[in-house]
Amino acid sequence: MVMGVRDLTEFESWPFAETGSPRALDPPVDVEPPRHGEGGEDCTPCARADDDYLWVDDDWRLTLFEPSPFLGVVLLEPRAHVESIAQLPADLAAGFGPMVGRVQRAITSLGGIGNVHVNCWGDGGAHLHVWFYPRPYGQLQLRGTFLPVWGFALPDRPVEQTLAAGRRIADALRGQPDR
Repeated sequence: MVMGVRDLTEFESWPFAETGSPRALDPPVDVEPPRHGEGGEDCTPCARADDDYLWVDDDWRLTLFEPSPFLGVVLLEPRAHVESIAQLPADLAAGFGPMVGRVQRAITSLGGIGNVHVNCWGDGGAHLHVWFYPRPYGQLQLRGTFLPVWGFALPDRPVEQTLAAGRRIADALRGQPDR
């Protein structure tokens, strides 16, 4: 089934000069394939050592995403194997909002950040991971839901710039109160 294509070039934030043609949707499947790490089996984040993370505390761990055209793209994961926000135990759920705020403030402390977009998809890996996408200040075309799509269209920053931004985010988190 191919539906009518909305002219996405009407959106100032659409990253391409043309809308393009969407693929036809495949028919729905009766049973979805398991996500990587489902049920805690062979879960990559669960197996990673704390040293592999940008920042950790007793409940949360933060990964720097690189390469990226944006400085400070990070993923927040609970230390415990939890597969969705809805499955967070009460103590982690209570700390989730404050933790999201802490990460946003740490990213914003880099300077030159217009907004920090928070996204959670979870179709690939079963271990909860929340994406934080910083939008550069003044880059109005990058506003809104297409920011991650721009990530595929723009050139990546030099790795050292990305790593330095990650270190600054980790330092900012260490300097913030827990709540």
